[in-house]
Amino acid sequence: MDYEKLINCMRCGMCLPHCPTYRETFLETASPRGRVALVRKFQEGELSVSDRFLEYLSLCLDCQACASACPCGVNAGELVAEFRCEKKDGEGLSFMEDLVLRRLVPHPDRLESSMVPMRLYQRSGLQRVVRKLGILKMFPAPLERMEGLLPQLPGKPLRRTLQEVTPAKGEERGTVGFFLGCVMSLIFSEASFATVQLLSALGYRVVTPKEQKCCGAPNMLAADRQGLEAAARFNTELFAGYELASIVTDCGGCGAELKKYGHHLHGDPAALEFSGKVRDISQLLDANAERLAPLLKPMDIAVTYHDPCHIAHCQGIRQEPRRLMQLIPGLDYREMNEADACCGSAGTYNIERPEMSDKVLGRKVANIRKTGARYLVTGNPGCLLQLKKALAEGNEPVRVIHLTELLLWSMNGTAPAP
Repeated sequence: MDYEKLINCMRCGMCLPHCPTYRETFLETASPRGRVALVRKFQEGELSVSDRFLEYLSLCLDCQACASACPCGVNAGELVAEFRCEKKDGEGLSFMEDLVLRRLVPHPDRLESSMVPMRLYQRSGLQRVVRKLGILKMFPAPLERMEGLLPQLPGKPLRRTLQEVTPAKGEERGTVGFFLGCVMSLIFSEASFATVQLLSALGYRVVTPKEQKCCGAPNMLAADRQGLEAAARFNTELFAGYELASIVTDCGGCGAELKKYGHHLHGDPAALEFSGKVRDISQLLDANAERLAPLLKPMDIAVTYHDPCHIAHCQGIRQEPRRLMQLIPGLDYREMNEADACCGSAGTYNIERPEMSDKVLGRKVANIRKTGARYLVTGNPGCLLQLKKALAEGNEPVRVIHLTELLLWSMNGTAPAP
């Protein structure tokens, strides 16, 4: 770990109002500067690793709101993640971690096969029975939370139905690669299909390599540095085989990780080139706003926007999604209070730290409710899962959708009811 990053923290407190866990606890050890101080004292030999020490660090959502607020550019979330990676390097992976991170996640075919039982569970009607009878309350709480997050699954993963090359409509303006995230393909295939349709309509030839693997974000969350580097090398080499102007993703988590491949692979030139080409879908669409605007038809609906942490804080993308929504004639856009505050999903945080996750989520739901909007737009699958579940359980008349779904509805002149 770079010690200089630790000592750059001036303890000014600018991060405190932006940290979700500090706002809920008002504990210094649950703040970004508190976590930096803990890691620094460990590095200086004044603290040893204990259960209490790890408990304080594990409270971090890694939303990186602190990095956006810090005048010195200190990123407490990344420093905690680096510490966890160094610790994991010494310990090695557990049996379950190895099973999931090495034998399942990096293999798209296995990952897709693992979802077949879930589809049968839904299509057989068993899910309705299980939920109505409350059967899952007899099982460990994490299982019930995981099941509750499961939305209606598509008939097939998008990777299996999408052509590797989608031709441009009209005059071809260039070729872009599409990084199809695992969760987007498996669960939110409609949103990713909309992404490809929008790119094609703007004149882009879209290449979606079928061999691409998970971006490595789950490995990063689990502090599996070796698995992360392996994913980065594979995807870098795969996409280098195509002549692409940009590599587009509609998954905020994927985009944040893909843009760090150069860092993860220690400045490897190919990885740096790859990362330099990565664009969130909102960035590319916003750059083509003049061509997109004439394609959009009026929509008389009220919408608000939740900034995913991986898009707003990790990638610095804030205005592009808003400008795109405001291109739609007649759209009633309503800005949400604390729009860039974390929703509490944070990868598997909502399963591992349910109490804190629910507190953070409660604040977000209250802010959504205050807007009076009937559509909530966002751009990350973790946020989509978390917010869909929360709003459904609260009987809120709000439909949660991806940005690309909204834009495609406008382009096609259709808008399903909430």
